[in-house]
Amino acid sequence: MVDVDAPAVAFDSMGFDPRLESGFHGLGFEGTRPVQGAVIPIALEGHDVVACAQTGTGKTLAFAAPIIERLLSERPGYGDAAREHYTRALILAPTRELAVQIEDSLVGLTYHTPVTSAAVFGGVEMGPQERALQAGVDIVVATPGRLMDHMRHSNTDFVRVQFLVLDEADRMMDMGFWPDVQKIMTALPPDRQTLLFSATLPGEIQRMAKEMLKTPRYVQVGAKGGAARTIDHQMVKVETGEKIDWLANFAKREADGPVLVFVRTKIGADRVTRHLVAKSIKAAALHADRSQQERLSAMEGFRSGKHPVLVATDIAARGLDVEGIAHVVNFEVPDSPETYVHRVGRTGRSGASGHAVTLVSSHEQRSWTAVETALGITSR
Repeated sequence: MVDVDAPAVAFDSMGFDPRLESGFHGLGFEGTRPVQGAVIPIALEGHDVVACAQTGTGKTLAFAAPIIERLLSERPGYGDAAREHYTRALILAPTRELAVQIEDSLVGLTYHTPVTSAAVFGGVEMGPQERALQAGVDIVVATPGRLMDHMRHSNTDFVRVQFLVLDEADRMMDMGFWPDVQKIMTALPPDRQTLLFSATLPGEIQRMAKEMLKTPRYVQVGAKGGAARTIDHQMVKVETGEKIDWLANFAKREADGPVLVFVRTKIGADRVTRHLVAKSIKAAALHADRSQQERLSAMEGFRSGKHPVLVATDIAARGLDVEGIAHVVNFEVPDSPETYVHRVGRTGRSGASGHAVTLVSSHEQRSWTAVETALGITSR
């Protein structure tokens, strides 16, 4: 295990293809962050990697940059009209939101290159995705469930896949996708390179890494299984019936930036949102029962500031990558330390400071103490 806390390295000094360097500049990337500085050289050498790093640490670039570089460097004349079209890289992500965000990053990074990509996820028609898969785009970003649908319809041809990325592997396991992930992996060439990224490394993922990865290099960024050091943790004692009023007052008078509120259930997300709107607070709900268009609209409203408060369930918000989230509020105590880490990881990203508040009623005190003890955090 390599524990990483290295200084930034300028991308211009790493010997990347000039076309990819143009992509870095276009997206405003100048120097590596710790996970990037650790993973990129190992991945460029062809090693399998298991990287344990929290959300917001720059993982997408850590796996995207070496894959694009190798796609460009391993085939002279890559992108010629006469070349064969087939998929060479597959990236699996737990949610449609994360798949879309990864694809957006790929579009920016590959803007000056001939490398193509497509996102494959549920909630939309399969036709355009089917055409992209059959055309043989270079990089496919997919959620496991929708990809299995396409595989059952024989829409995929992954016999020449050389790179597999499992992003947020622990969340894919939590969401019940692990059987699909394992089936997908067995359908890929055994001599591929695999890059696995996870905020935590539960036993099943560690066992899979030993069985299906080739002598992987392990990278640890930050505290093992813990929250980012840039996050300030606060616990507020509030009884259940008073939480809405506390949240409304916080959003109106104390919050100095976007507020992401986590609740356990879809019904709870709608209920909290209605109460906030009734108190003249611009808020939107994000959960799995909302349509894809409604979810995208909620996220865009949150990003743009139209809805400064977003109320979300864990599954819906997984992969939500919005810069500048000032506060994460746990409306109820999370059901596990891992869930807490994933939630609060939406703030304090890219080295910025963040604020996480957990509302704890008297009957939740024992659960909160267990979270604090497991993660070694001290809340004020």
